Amino acid sequence: QVQLVESGGGLVQAGGSLRLSCAASGRTFSNYDMGWFRQTPGKEREFVAAISWGGARTYYADSVKGRFTISRDNAKNTVALQMNSLKPDDTAAYYCAAKVRGRGNVDRSSEYSYWGQGTQVTVSS
Repeated sequence: QVQLVESGGGLVQAGGSLRLSCAASGRTFSNYDMGWFRQTPGKEREFVAAISWGGARTYYADSVKGRFTISRDNAKNTVALQMNSLKPDDTAAYYCAAKVRGRGNVDRSSEYSYWGQGTQVTVSS
């Protein structure tokens, strides 16, 4: 089992920044690729960003490319999502997720075995 706890969500004005963090506990953190997804009511969970187990490879949805940065610290068992130039369309609940490293597509939520409880991000116009 891997337990994931997100933090850092909140209310911000358009153009502002937020940094989300996800703390992992349980099994060896470096055995997992990590991803961030987001979801708004009535919509399916949407891929935002992912990072490979060692941090060498990062992946982004087109909608956030150039604005968001994913990073991880395997010594601290954490993954972060730095979000800049936020837009109202970025408003959602953001979820941290873990998948077995090297398996499956990082942008598919079904590939991830472990999920955090989510943290709300609200961007006002």
